[in-house]
Amino acid sequence: MKPTGLLFFPAFDWAISPSHPEREERLLYTRDQIFEEGIMDLPQVREYQPRLAEARDIARVHFCVPSIKDIASEAHLVAAGGSLVMADAFAAGEIKNGFAIIRPPGHHAMTVAHGNRGFCNINNEAIMIEYLRRKYGYRRIAIVDTDVHHGDGTQEIYYHDPDVLFISFHQDGRTLYPGSGFVEEMGAPPAVGTTINIPLAPYTTDEGILYVLDRLILPLLEEFKPELVVNSAGQDNHYSDPLANMRFTATGYAELNRRLAPDLAVLEGGYSVETALPYINLALIMAMAGIDSSNMREPDYDPAAFKEDPGNLARLDRIAALQLENFRRREDERAAAIKKGPPFYSTTRQIYYDTDHIRESQQIKQRLCPNCCSYRVIASAAVHAYGQISRALCFSIPLYCCSACREEARDAYRQAVQEGGGADYIYLQDRAADDYRRFDSRGDTEETIN
Repeated sequence: MKPTGLLFFPAFDWAISPSHPEREERLLYTRDQIFEEGIMDLPQVREYQPRLAEARDIARVHFCVPSIKDIASEAHLVAAGGSLVMADAFAAGEIKNGFAIIRPPGHHAMTVAHGNRGFCNINNEAIMIEYLRRKYGYRRIAIVDTDVHHGDGTQEIYYHDPDVLFISFHQDGRTLYPGSGFVEEMGAPPAVGTTINIPLAPYTTDEGILYVLDRLILPLLEEFKPELVVNSAGQDNHYSDPLANMRFTATGYAELNRRLAPDLAVLEGGYSVETALPYINLALIMAMAGIDSSNMREPDYDPAAFKEDPGNLARLDRIAALQLENFRRREDERAAAIKKGPPFYSTTRQIYYDTDHIRESQQIKQRLCPNCCSYRVIASAAVHAYGQISRALCFSIPLYCCSACREEARDAYRQAVQEGGGADYIYLQDRAADDYRRFDSRGDTEETIN
């Protein structure tokens, strides 16, 4: 049997602040636990070393304002590069699955990035997915975000893409950051029904989460038939996590991953540094490697404290029925939206960067095309904590874009460059051509991002 790939990058030189929950100690205890248990010596596990992601890998997903070097530190590039190492090993057939235990995390980082929000600057999963699509030809991919916080960044990146099924279960956004992830968020018209949110009541246990896995998530995956399943592996649903209010255990996490059987997992949150993370990471590794973890228990585990409310299971039944219906009618909804709608779907959004205290306003337009999911135009204006305003105009062309839409988008980019576009920076993200450009209106210079 092929081994499980494991990559470990604790980012010793990066932290938001010495006392911040997202700091290097998050993974040091995990490293000690893994080596103490001798996991790395088992034939079922093969260790890999990270590398730097390239600027092109970041530009394939993000418009970094003002530039990639201003948004992504070397630690971010190594974390993202670690996920790419796992992607290469999986695509080459060296491993049966892989787990990138990396930080900084990324699932709150959106397409446009002005700074850090939710501890995230760039999105490791999305960077890995677009790398796999470009280099190896993957197209149909499912992401299951198991972090206690809604994966709003990953959702936004793929909100317009019908070939990516994004599923997030998380503590109800009415009770926890980032305040989103409701069942009404189903995807933009070209991809309606391929965003599935499962808001969980506080104090949901292993039983509740595994219940929704069996009743909703696994049936969705069976029907969608992805070529690749990615676990955005947040571990802050644990009962001891200081930033949330859930009741999941390490054994529950192991069972979740055993049933889900992801091809690739990338670490996200989890801030119970000493009492939970080492056990959860070990449980995930053992589950992915096919090693029995049924006897693993946290030192303070008390089964009497983990009884699921029957009313919560009934609520989860209703959510499962609703979301299955939303998913199954997605093709009809998409066709109806394109038939009756104007040439462009338009919307606005307000984004707050809680870490860097940036307030961003976006206007989004997407071409509605019967032949592809077409291109997006994002006009972004961000007000920084110190009063500076950054304006960006961004043209995003998906990998599987028809030639007519692609040429229309490139023409619109060229026209914006000629006219200035009312922005400080104008970006082109042409995944179909693997061509990424940044025009600085103030200096009247264009660069190709490699």
